[in-house]
Amino acid sequence: MEIDRQYVIQDEAEFGELYGPALERSVRKQLDRLDDYCRSFIAASPMVMIGSGSGGMQDVSPRGDVAGFVKVADDHTLLIADRRGNNRLDSLRNLVRNPAVGLLFLAPGVTETFRVNGEAVLSRDPALTGQFVHQGKTPKTVLVVTVREAYVHCGRALVRADLWNPEKYAKPGDVPTFGMMLEAHTRGFVEARAVDEELKTRLPATLY
Repeated sequence: MEIDRQYVIQDEAEFGELYGPALERSVRKQLDRLDDYCRSFIAASPMVMIGSGSGGMQDVSPRGDVAGFVKVADDHTLLIADRRGNNRLDSLRNLVRNPAVGLLFLAPGVTETFRVNGEAVLSRDPALTGQFVHQGKTPKTVLVVTVREAYVHCGRALVRADLWNPEKYAKPGDVPTFGMMLEAHTRGFVEARAVDEELKTRLPATLY
């Protein structure tokens, strides 16, 4: 796709002409710490999206567990266990190179989200990993996030998406399966049906 460069925004000053000023309440809502309301939202969230980047490449990765799996250590610190995955470690590699991190917390049935921006380090301190033992499994590392910005995000995006409406859930066949995509994208390295069948038992057995 060719982009007409005359319409590409290259100066932040152009935002003022296009969008106008931010609502004062949208500016005032930003905190540099976690208060009781922030803690309550995080405690209700079973899902957080982690944004990271290094070397010009950005990444967003989901992290999910039972609600409250992200621990608030104090008003300025969050702890996130790195549970079992596929060992690509894209986000973790990014954060070792560049500590800047963005978090987006979701709570089922709630259209608003909660955002945290800050810096993160990856620790293998037993005093931290030992706090997250589950089903006898200890995570190898814990993400320690220092909070710089924290604020609630309005629900327009989730309302437009009608995200929590069961009537809008994808029907079987509407979305290609994990196996189908993996077979295509690995050029036949795996077989779709075998992967999808294996996941029925392997996924529940390897969550931790």
